[in-house]
Amino acid sequence: MSNALLKYTHELRVGYHQTDGQRRVHHSNYLNYFEDARVEMLRAGGMPYKDIEDSGRLLVVTEMNVRYFAPADFDDLLQVVVETTEIRKVRIKHHYKVSRGELVLAEAESTIACVDPEGRPKKLPAEFLALSDLIAKQDA
Repeated sequence: MSNALLKYTHELRVGYHQTDGQRRVHHSNYLNYFEDARVEMLRAGGMPYKDIEDSGRLLVVTEMNVRYFAPADFDDLLQVVVETTEIRKVRIKHHYKVSRGELVLAEAESTIACVDPEGRPKKLPAEFLALSDLIAKQDA
């Protein structure tokens, strides 16, 4: 299991369609940036989201808190760092930082729940649960 499931950096370039009339990124697009980073984190960690869905599990956002500090503009190259901060039986918590170079543009926290196709809680794959010990060691 790769440590990419604990911390991952995703780069993206701001597209024109993601901006408003002032060529600034609309705040709602940050949610897509966070999701793209989580999906790529899973892929880099050897657990593509498609495989998770194929196993009868869905990872759904149950909470998202975002703080905006500075705007991103059309054609900016951004880095989205996503870090897994907690893993429980059916929940994962992440922290995100969106930067342009050294300037932090936004930070966020999310809670992701693992559910079955009917929306009932379902235990996370064993590979995730094994990572909870690594997170505890990092916090110590």
